[in-house]
This record gives sequence, C-alpha cells and structure tokens, in this order.
Amino acid sequence: MGNYLNPGNKGFQKILQSEYVDKTGLIALINKSIGTMEMLTCISRPRRFGKSYAAKMLCAYYDCSCDSHALFDDKEIARSQGYLTHLNQYHVINLDITGFISEASKMNLALFDVPNMIADAICLELTESYPELAGKSLTNAMTACVEKSGKEFIFIIDEWDALIREAKGDTAVQRKYLNFLRGWFKNSNFTPNVVAAAYMTGILPIKKDGSQSAISDFYEYPILEPDGFARFTGFTEEEVERLCGIYGMRFEDARKWYDGYDFPDVKAIYNPYSVMMAMRKRKFDSYWQKTSAAESLMTYINMDFEGLQETISLLISGEEVAVDTGSFENDFETFKSRDDVLTLLIHLGYLTWNEEERTAHIPNEEVRIEFRKILKGTGVNRKWAELLGRSHKLLEDTLAGNGDAVANAIEEIRGTQYAPTFYNNEQALRYVIKFAYIAAIDQYLKVEELPSGKGIADVVYLPKHRSLLPALVVELKWNRSSGGAIHQIMERDYPAMLADYGGEIVLVGINYDAKQKTHNCVIERIPEP
Repeated sequence: MGNYLNPGNKGFQKILQSEYVDKTGLIALINKSIGTMEMLTCISRPRRFGKSYAAKMLCAYYDCSCDSHALFDDKEIARSQGYLTHLNQYHVINLDITGFISEASKMNLALFDVPNMIADAICLELTESYPELAGKSLTNAMTACVEKSGKEFIFIIDEWDALIREAKGDTAVQRKYLNFLRGWFKNSNFTPNVVAAAYMTGILPIKKDGSQSAISDFYEYPILEPDGFARFTGFTEEEVERLCGIYGMRFEDARKWYDGYDFPDVKAIYNPYSVMMAMRKRKFDSYWQKTSAAESLMTYINMDFEGLQETISLLISGEEVAVDTGSFENDFETFKSRDDVLTLLIHLGYLTWNEEERTAHIPNEEVRIEFRKILKGTGVNRKWAELLGRSHKLLEDTLAGNGDAVANAIEEIRGTQYAPTFYNNEQALRYVIKFAYIAAIDQYLKVEELPSGKGIADVVYLPKHRSLLPALVVELKWNRSSGGAIHQIMERDYPAMLADYGGEIVLVGINYDAKQKTHNCVIERIPEP
C-alpha cells in the first residue's frame, strides 16, 4: 500500500469508528459506470459536503491491496448487484490535489511543478511494487502494470480543480495540468486499456469555453443537476432525524439550522459537516466553512453590480429570486451579470437552487448568519449600512410601541432604492416592509401569510428559540386605516393562534394613504397570558 497508489482502507476504517451515516449506495452508481462510455464521473459540491469522505470510501472498496469485506458486508452496497464483482478488484490512484499544492509551497516550488510532482509520486510507488517498470514514463508504466497484474486502474481525485483555482490567470500552469489529465482521460492509447473508471470532485463544474477540453469526456453532476447523486450530496432528512435521536437533539432545530438544499427526487438535503458538528458539540450554531471566493464577492455587492444589494437584501429577508444560471462561465473571475454572481453563490452552497422554479434562496439559518457577517464587515456599502441602521431603529420603535416613528421610518425606506418603482397597491407596501424589518432576521423567524383559520396575516415574526422578545404580527392596509388593521388581527384571532408560543405579542397595523401619500401605524401589545 502507498500514499497515492493503492492507499488501502485505513482512511475508511477511521470514518467507521465515528457515528457513520451509510452512503455506500454511491458505490453502486460508480459500479454501473465501470467499463462503459460513462466511466468518467465528475462531481461538483460546496466545501464540507462529504467529498473527501466519499473518496476514502471508494478507495477502501476498490483497492486490490486490501480486504474490505468486513467494512462493507453490512452496508447498503452489499445488497446491490455487482457488490462482490468489483470489491477489491482494481488498482487505485488516489490524489488530493490540494495536498500537492501545499507540498509545493513548503518546498518553494512553483505551481508549474505540481503535475511533475504528481507523476513522480505515482511512478515512485509503482516501481516500488514493480521494480521492472523503472525508467518508463508514467502512462507506459501504468499500461505495463495492467498487463502484468490483469487489473485496471480506478482514479479517485479530490479537489481536481484546486490547481486551476490557485493558478487563476496563469495559463501556462493550467495548460500543463490539463494536458497531464488529458494523458489519462482523453488518450485513445491509454484510457480504454488502463482506466476502469474515474471519480473526480471539485467545487465548480468544468468550464464551458473549451479550455478544459482535456476532461470534457467526464459526465458531470453539479449541484444544479446532481441527478442520481442527489441523495449523496449531504444527509437526508431521515438520516438527520436518526442522528438527532441518537444524540438527544431537537430535530426541528436541526431542520431550521441546516436544511434547505432541496432536489426534485430526494427533497431535503442537510449540510453533513455542520450536522455532525452540532451533534458532537450538542449545540446548534453556524459551523459554516468560509471561502475566500465568497468574501471576494463583496466587491460586486459593494459596487451594487446590477442591483446586487437589493437582491441580497431580498434574500436575507427570506425571499426567492429568479436566477439565469446559463451564462455562468464556471470560474471565479468572469462575472458578466448579477446572475453569474448568484450562480457562483449556488455552487458555493450560500444559496440553494429550485430547479423547477428556476429560483434561488438562502437555504437555512446557518448560511443566513454568514450572509449577515459578510454584510456587516468592513467596507460594506454605505447605502446598505444605512438601511440596516434604519431597520434596527425601526425594530426598536416597534417594540417600544412608537407608531409614529415606525410610520416615519417606513416613509424613509420607501424613498430609497429598496422600494418598488410603482408604489400603487398593498403588494408594493409589503415589498417595502420586507426591507424595513430586515434587521429582525437576526432575532426572528419571518412567516408570511400565516393562516389562522379565519384569515391570513400579512407577516408574522416569531422570536427564535429561547428569545425573550415578543412575537410581531404585522397587518398591512392600502387606503384604509391602521386601526382597522389591528381590528382585523383581533378578528382573525391571531393572539389565540399564537397562545402556544407563550410570550407577549405585539400587533402592528400599517396603512398607506395614497391620497395623502403618507403612512400611519398603530401598535398594540398583548401581555403574556
């Protein structure tokens, strides 16, 4: 066993020593691809969504240098056709490209040298097992290895695109690396005879402009269209519910914090890293792993690139926005439109994609917190900072029962870029209210059009778990009266509906008088029962 050639099954053994969620069904999908035209698989996922765990699992299953029956015989894969046919039957090349980049940095080597480092490392381990292959080129040595052993190679490459990202703008490095991969995966003298299958993971899909044609034969399964790989993207709802039972954690809280990545066939998918951290620490919190790429997007947000600030504000307030993902170039540099920036945020896991509606939204509380951190950072756009400041003051005045101040604040926000061009109906007023109370997202869960059995409230803000704040019920009127809005809240019996909540309730009636072009607000407080 080596580090890169036939690394064995110790990595997967260690995973099994912890609380393991069985994802071995993924192996069956790769087994089906072996020896077919679909044998090259490329998976793109956000960081911390289990890509490295999957790589260790695949190594343990395919590696011919070890016996992994005991690791898999009681797992899902053991019940699938072809389980024994492929178990421990192949040479495995296992590469983590980020590891080679780190090693090059330690040795003061240029990124240009990384492909040579990879080739040298594999050749060294090949010749240790087969001394007679010394002196041959890498592809010739691997071909001879297959001829001698009768076993083909399965490639498992984690973070394949790391070198492309690291060498952005350096076409010489990128070209050398891609030509290196071409020698394995687009080589008619090598690929059909030596490669049984390949499983590559990365963050972004393969570029569309032809510059990465060396790997264009791969079948891609990005976060936008994971197809059969969807349930292996993260934890399913059933898996998270089981973990909550084992660790004695509230499933409802896990759903609020980490759910939200929905796919047509499997529905809810949870961030696996964050779920396991919450279970082990016995605490629901944000365990999100930040990326420098996401922080660099602040440049575009601060520039208000094609109205990005308003879009981000809508997203933070809980809205979905339409996104055209078709123009994205699958890189971290080329942004031609607002939609390109939003598409990158989908690939990074900051937004979730609704394939049917072609819309995106912030998936859960964990990611919403990260958005707020980014937007509260230094250098944030002045207009955005002003909106947040107004919103915080508005929330304070609402809780204090100062209806006149609330009405004035809504007037001010209506006069900003965050208001619709045509302010002519109740929907337009609702649009402004979403921005006006955006600061409430820190401490409240927003529910729109909450049914009471006797009608529907426009917006209800429920305090988050363990908060001492009162619930807010907001009713909107157009050319009526704010007092009438309060009457309607009482008539529809919202206080009774929120009785189980158990705290104080603040009723907020807001009306816009189109003739006078003014807002007015009435606030009433219902004490805790």
